[in-house]
Order: sequence, then C-alpha cells, then structure tokens
Amino acid sequence: MLKSMTGFGRCEITTEEYKISVEMKAVNHRYLDLSIKMPKKFNYFEASIRSLLKQYIQRGKVDLFIAYEDYTEEKMSLKYNASLAAEYMAYFEKMAEQFHIDNDIRVSDLARYPDVLMMEQVPEDEEHMWTILKEAVTEAASRFVETRVKEGENLKADLLAKLDNMAVLVREIEERSPAIVAEYRQKLEEKVKELLSGTAIDDGRIAAEVTIFADKICTDEETVRLKSHIEATKTELLSGGSVGRKLDFIAQEMNREANTILSKANDLEVSDKAIALKTEIEKVREQIQNIE
Repeated sequence: MLKSMTGFGRCEITTEEYKISVEMKAVNHRYLDLSIKMPKKFNYFEASIRSLLKQYIQRGKVDLFIAYEDYTEEKMSLKYNASLAAEYMAYFEKMAEQFHIDNDIRVSDLARYPDVLMMEQVPEDEEHMWTILKEAVTEAASRFVETRVKEGENLKADLLAKLDNMAVLVREIEERSPAIVAEYRQKLEEKVKELLSGTAIDDGRIAAEVTIFADKICTDEETVRLKSHIEATKTELLSGGSVGRKLDFIAQEMNREANTILSKANDLEVSDKAIALKTEIEKVREQIQNIE
C-alpha cells in the first residue's frame, strides 16, 4: 500500500471512571517528527506511546493530542499509624505516672493527635490505565493510517497518469531526433550549393559535419535513462510501502536528464517538449513529497 504523509485519526474511550480522547494528525516531513501533548499523569507512558506509534508511521510531522477526564471523586484512603499511636500512649502513661494524675485519654482523643489518622491518595492502577490508553492510541493510529492509505491511492493514480504523459513526451523527442539531423543535412547542402555556385560538393565533408552535429544534439542516452526512471517509479508506486525517499531521488535523476536534453536541443519542437517534460517532472516531485 502507498501511504500519504498527511492524515488524521481520532478515538475516544469512555468508562465509568474516566474518558480518554486521542487525536493525531500529520503533515509532510523528511523524517519522523513526533510531538505528544498529554496530561502530566500520562508522562510515564510517553516512551511506550512513541514505540507503539512507530509501528504505524515511518515519516511525517505527527502531532498527538491526549485528553483525560476523571469521573470519580478524588480517591482517598484513611491510614492508621499504629506505631505513632503507641508512642503517644507510652508518653501519656509516663506523664500520668510522673505527675500522679489519671490517664484519661480516650480513642477519640488519641485519633485527633497529628498523624495518628491520615488521609492519603490512592495510587492509580498504572497497568489498567495503560491498557485503556494503549487501546485508544492504537485505534486512533489505525484510523490515521486508513486516511493515509486512501490519500496514497489518490496520489498513486495521479502520479501514474503523469508518468504516462512523461513517457509520451520522451517518445516524441526520440521520434523527432532523426528528422532534426535530416533537416540539418538538407539545409547544410543547400547552403553549400549556394556558396559554391555549381562547384562539386564534397559529400565526405558534408557527412562529417552532419555527424558532428548529430553527436552534439544526440539525446539517446538521456531518453533511455528517462524511460528507465519512469518505469522504476511506476514499479515502486505499484509495490507500495515506504518509498517516498527513493522516489524523490529518482525524480531528481529524471530532472537532471531533462535538463541535459533541453541544453542539447537545437530544435524548437524538442525544446518545447523538453520544457513540458521538466514541468511534468516538477509536478511529480511535488506529489512525491506527500508520500511516506
């Protein structure tokens, strides 16, 4: 499957205790640039979230947003410090003995002393919390990939059509090249006849001049390489996967060959087709930037 680098995914999971919402979106980037915004209580899971997302994404600037709502009252528990209470009682008895007074401390009195009874927050069940969070992130990532694949298929269809058009232009340049040489020979012979005014023409010299000209404007190597690059690009598009970087490199090579053809062009028709070819290659390069 061919994937675009732009995409969007969302998932929301609600339980009796809380609601977790996950949203992710992405735009083009040369590498994987992952930004996560989430509540502080989820910071512990950041490494696990990054590792999970790398299973779904290879390239792109990805923004992940996690929202959390707690439907429960703050979870608190009462803690009894038995050792401290015993220490209090030991001192009370010592005081009663020392000052010859009754030890009239009751349980309700003892409970009021500092730190005998304490309220403390019950820690979150991290394993349970990660199970829910992982489910939400996984579902959002799956939907995110679906949008990327759908957009990738549209990109593939558009690129294949552009590549077919490029192949037509390359073929037309190849077909035009022999005619250019023949026209040059004819013009050269006519010019020589005009200059020599009836004197015999040296066919060998004419042939040599035509050969030099043909060599200067020859674009056989460039068109052969261009056709090879076009076919290679089609193959990569049809095979799918993370091929964006490779296609970008091939597009650069195609642009180089088109520039060479344009520099060698000594014919208006070939120049026009070379310019049209460069335009198509640039459009292909722009589209390739959107491929993962």
